[in-house]
Amino acid sequence: MKTNGIIVAAGLSSRMKAFKPLLKLKEKTIIEYSIDSMLNAGVNQIVVVLGFNAEEVENLLRNKYDCSQLTFIYNEKYAETDMLASVKLGVLALDNCDAFYLLPGDMPAIKTKTFLMVKDSISRTGAMVAFPTINGQRKHPPLISWKCIDFIINFHGDGGLRELWNKLEDQIVTVPVEDFGCTIDADTKEDYNRLVHYMDEKN
Repeated sequence: MKTNGIIVAAGLSSRMKAFKPLLKLKEKTIIEYSIDSMLNAGVNQIVVVLGFNAEEVENLLRNKYDCSQLTFIYNEKYAETDMLASVKLGVLALDNCDAFYLLPGDMPAIKTKTFLMVKDSISRTGAMVAFPTINGQRKHPPLISWKCIDFIINFHGDGGLRELWNKLEDQIVTVPVEDFGCTIDADTKEDYNRLVHYMDEKN
């Protein structure tokens, strides 16, 4: 199964009061760890959707990576649109694949095993979407079948991504995982401190 990925990092980081993608975790930034987690899972292409401070992030990544695997897309309306708008832009920029992962750019601690478990699940079941779960709660990153592309692009209902998943409910499978990284992001200073502590312990 050929997989690609979308990393969404277009927001203002308003709750964090610091720009999340470029915050440091040990020797790398959060956005670098997020990209590395996907590359380690064997994706062919990562679409990075940027908005606030877009050029700064793109310049950093172009200096750190062989960008043959990275595609940069700007959400020019990042201040007034939700995550679904950025996801749609990312979907439009994807190369052909069987399925693609979706990951917020401030979730840098996902284990490779988690990516591979949802991939195995969608391969076995033929589901449209596979989510990892912890204690029955859906977490990132879902793996989404290429067959969902048109549905996502043409979805215009209220409720954003949550409502989109509701419309696909009977075509979603879930995979229980043991991955604390699925539960932590950098929305607030407290979240970031938890992330720093977890990454220190992990290493």
